[in-house]
Amino acid sequence: MRILFAMTGKDTGPWIDALRCAMPGADVREWRVADVAPADYALVWKSDPEVLRRRPELKAIFNVGAGVDWIFNAVAKDPVAVTGDVPIYRIEDAGMASQMVEYATYATLRSFRRFDAYEQQQRDGVWQPVAVPAAGEFIVGVLGLGSLGAAVASRLASFGFDVRGYSRSPKRVDGVQCFSGESEWASFVYGAHVLINLLPNTQETRGVLNAQTFLRLAKGAHVVNLARGEHLVENDLLQAIEQGQLSGATLDVFMHEPLPTGHPFWTEPRICITPHISAQTRLGESVEQLVRKIGEIEHGQTPTGRVDVFRGY
Repeated sequence: MRILFAMTGKDTGPWIDALRCAMPGADVREWRVADVAPADYALVWKSDPEVLRRRPELKAIFNVGAGVDWIFNAVAKDPVAVTGDVPIYRIEDAGMASQMVEYATYATLRSFRRFDAYEQQQRDGVWQPVAVPAAGEFIVGVLGLGSLGAAVASRLASFGFDVRGYSRSPKRVDGVQCFSGESEWASFVYGAHVLINLLPNTQETRGVLNAQTFLRLAKGAHVVNLARGEHLVENDLLQAIEQGQLSGATLDVFMHEPLPTGHPFWTEPRICITPHISAQTRLGESVEQLVRKIGEIEHGQTPTGRVDVFRGY
């Protein structure tokens, strides 16, 4: 069995070693420029699209992570040459859901209990309790009800918040009021106190966090972006905060990463910044899942986690 591995932005050594240890009979190699040798499986993450071109012998492509937007872009540019009819699978969870739940819960509770206001009061030397609504009166909207979004929405509902979820097609999540489609968008977003974005990055979802969306939220709402920087219209966010429509934002993803020196987000105290750490892929769990899925294919089975690269959200 021939495994081709390509990853951008991370140390590939531990991944190669773990794969070779988990599949001792396989030929595991890291892709290099001009590598056109045959491979049965390609394991990739934000790689040069050239890795996937003209490889009709591939049985499957595995995206070593949850986000597949870079594959969307590669397919859009060259749909035949990049993938042909080769199925694409993604890593499912691998420890990411629990991390995302923790992050989203922190951001929501920080806004709900007004710790953002107390942080500012500390800087100003002010001692003043701030009123907090009942949990059932606090509306949390979760954009995207995939595996990560559903986990976040379900956990936040356990706190007694009024949780809403939005997806392209109808979904059901216990304890969550679910909305779907363009006709239900306005009802979903209206009056929300916290809006958490976990949408996939597609042509339809880019720029969804914009001035019109912010105006439909409750006055002083808080925006949490955990998906992709392309979802956010940055100037609209800054204006909404300056005008008081938003109390602030928690941002883990950005249009350009690392966030450039001098970017206005750095000096806006009402924006909380983290360096794309809300849900990191865990190597051990990911390799175990990859080996299991490859084994299923080898035995004529169809693994879960297949991606339709032409689908929206």
